[in-house]
Amino acid sequence: MKSSTRDKAEGKFHKAKGKFKEIAGKLSDNPKLEGEGAGEKIAGKVQEKIGQAKKVFGK
Repeated sequence: MKSSTRDKAEGKFHKAKGKFKEIAGKLSDNPKLEGEGAGEKIAGKVQEKIGQAKKVFGK
């Protein structure tokens, strides 16, 4: 698997995982879990953008 495709796939996974943690934190009234989920969701978005950039620049 190309590195750009792998980065995009892993980014989507982390976004979904972060969203799940964020919702679980809200439902259980756990601000730590909610914050952890928001951070992971942002990290997933960044990783996905890195994959897109790699694809554009051919790396």
